[in-house]
Amino acid sequence: MLRAALGPHWEFTVDGPRLEIQHPRRSTPYSPPRRPPSWKELLSSLEAAFANVGAPRDDCLPLRWGRDTELTISAVQALDPLLKDGRPQTYRRGFLPQPVVRFTGDRDASGDLRDGFLTSFVNVSRVQPIEQLDEYGSILDGWLSVLSQLGFHARHLSVHGTLTPWCRREVAGITLHFRHFGLDLGDIVLLWNADDPTYMAVDLGTGLERLAWARTQQNWNELIFGRFAETAPPATLDAIRTATLLLGHGINPTTRGAGGITRRVIGAIDPHAVHLGVSSMARHAYEYWSLFSGLRAPWPHIVHAIEEELRG
Repeated sequence: MLRAALGPHWEFTVDGPRLEIQHPRRSTPYSPPRRPPSWKELLSSLEAAFANVGAPRDDCLPLRWGRDTELTISAVQALDPLLKDGRPQTYRRGFLPQPVVRFTGDRDASGDLRDGFLTSFVNVSRVQPIEQLDEYGSILDGWLSVLSQLGFHARHLSVHGTLTPWCRREVAGITLHFRHFGLDLGDIVLLWNADDPTYMAVDLGTGLERLAWARTQQNWNELIFGRFAETAPPATLDAIRTATLLLGHGINPTTRGAGGITRRVIGAIDPHAVHLGVSSMARHAYEYWSLFSGLRAPWPHIVHAIEEELRG
């Protein structure tokens, strides 16, 4: 099915259940763009490119989830009714630039997040119910077209994974990962309801920030935090960025539940690194998160909430 979808211009290496797909001219060099696009420009390009392959943009999921997790941790949760409940519906479908919060990023020996990982980021996804397996291959082929329209070239991309299915409670699937020049970008997952495999879907996912990093080859902290990259430790900047997202969605500090996550995040801010307050960095993060969905709280409220929690 994948061979038929991608055509003859790819090399397939199969070793038992393991699969790798590479371009024959993969050794050619990569030249990043001279002028990195703004976040707004990158988002607009993604929206147009996904629309061209039949995946128009849908509204983001609410950040407060409350089903299996307190917060939305992936756009794939839009498929819960189909995949977990066996009902022919979804919460969203198509292209979702979904802000998420996760604490699973890779860390170094000192406990700091490694380059390429954040506590909060935008999960760029295509979530799509399907009826036939060949649609999975078509969505992968469409993703390569999207990347091409963003300035990536097929010869620098590769796909790898195992065709052995996994099963987690109500859902089973097969996951293939894609890379750009050896950097992991994300994955494309064929999913089905474990009790009734006729309920199928595809979840194609990457991170907007990681996608920009792969394309521009910029310093990671400068890419994410801009002019604030050298003003405080990355852990503090990451925490302010995440707290702005949480508070902007009305998730205020509490002792438990989703608000407990906000309190935990603010607790990661080093108070000695923000003697002059968090206003400038919070406004910077507020502008970023506002690109994806409307925030309920104004930025002055967010700054006040963070600083009150720090004083407390």
